[in-house]
Amino acid sequence: MGSDPEFISRQTKESKRFYLDLNPPPDQRLSVVCGGVERMLPDYIVERSGFPYFGIELVTEGHGWLKLQGKRFRLSRGVVFAYGPGIQHRIENAPPGAMRKYYLDISGWEAPSLVSAAGLLSGKPVITSRVGELTELWDTIDREAGENTRFSPEICQLVTRTLLIKIRQRQITTGEKSIPKSFQTYEHVRAFIEKNYLDLSTIEQVAQACQITPIYVSRLFKKHASIGAYQFLIRLRMHHAVELLLHEQMKVRDVADVMGFADPFQFSRAFKRVYGVAPSNLVSRHQSSSLPEPR
Repeated sequence: MGSDPEFISRQTKESKRFYLDLNPPPDQRLSVVCGGVERMLPDYIVERSGFPYFGIELVTEGHGWLKLQGKRFRLSRGVVFAYGPGIQHRIENAPPGAMRKYYLDISGWEAPSLVSAAGLLSGKPVITSRVGELTELWDTIDREAGENTRFSPEICQLVTRTLLIKIRQRQITTGEKSIPKSFQTYEHVRAFIEKNYLDLSTIEQVAQACQITPIYVSRLFKKHASIGAYQFLIRLRMHHAVELLLHEQMKVRDVADVMGFADPFQFSRAFKRVYGVAPSNLVSRHQSSSLPEPR
């Protein structure tokens, strides 16, 4: 621990850290400085008037408190927050438990805009879903930093950009105390569609199975997704259709029948709305590209 930089807290246990560039060039667009994952000691408290880099943190276990620019927020699984130069912050564990969190420190002239675009410089934390997707990206940065090759900095920068976009994608609310009930319902409905899409053709079927109204299904997707409920369902069905056409080499009329469409024409229209190409044309392109080059 004695070799850690001064800004790294010693009030932790079970920590895993990496240091990629502790002296980043000031004219760099984006630099990954360091990061890791750590479990807090019960009496963990860190209070700073600012920070030399932009720090991004994600809570994965336990509870704590965050004070940003004088405002206090509850920390729990899925909460993401950030701080940086001139941003007063205080982070504390809520005993008797031991909070576990990931952190990533970045710098560069593009860092403020990237962190801000993720909704993390608004003076309050955000709540995210599918935390495992975020920690996978954090772990990827950790592994690439450990490779310590000439490619490592660039790879870590690219994954960091992906992480910040993923935070935007999985963001539920800003500054709320807990995940809204409507989001929990949305996740349930979405999971049902993902599991049963081959047997579903309308949102009315989805609504009936989930014991809610079709209008509410549409509202859930409008609020919590970037795609409509029916569009989500039909895309899943058409993805499966592509597999049948290209990899199982089934005929268009047979795929239409298997997918439950009234006729091949109805299937072709639905397919073209999703992919912008008729299934017969897609098959022809695939077959022509698979032919060996003439000698």
